[in-house]
Amino acid sequence: MEARQIFEILMRENAGMLLAYLRSGVRDTNVADDLFQETMIVAWRRLEDFDRSRPFGPWLRGIAGKIILAHFRNGSRQALSLDAASLEWLDSRFAAVQKQPGDTFQEKLAALRDCVDSLPDNYRQPINMRYQQELPLGDIVQSLSIAMETLKKRLTRAKSQLADCLERKLELGEQPS
Repeated sequence: MEARQIFEILMRENAGMLLAYLRSGVRDTNVADDLFQETMIVAWRRLEDFDRSRPFGPWLRGIAGKIILAHFRNGSRQALSLDAASLEWLDSRFAAVQKQPGDTFQEKLAALRDCVDSLPDNYRQPINMRYQQELPLGDIVQSLSIAMETLKKRLTRAKSQLADCLERKLELGEQPS
């Protein structure tokens, strides 16, 4: 197989993970999409530097992390800015997901969606408002007419239930609904 074909396969396998990583560091989806394209170009140009004895995902996230840092250094007007330590932490979270059983990032994401859907309403609603709609805690408290401590407990318990559900689904190889 030639380098171009190998690169296409590796990018296809890692595209979802890479986009999620970029969107975790850059809230604007258009900027994240631009950084995705830039990461692909840099990865293609540096493909000869890739150590084939190591996983492709962490190498790709390393490139993306440097591109995110450059984006913020070059005067991004976004409120969220990351430093190298934050990107290392973010990469460690993606590496942990990558180590979980399951064939692809998309399968793992589908399993997470199933787990969120299986949460009781009083946990699913705050999770969706906080992490899908990205609402501030104060807005969620107001919308649900609950105390801040109640919200924090629900989010903590929901995340614990999600972790247990994901572990079961991925270890048992359950197919998403």
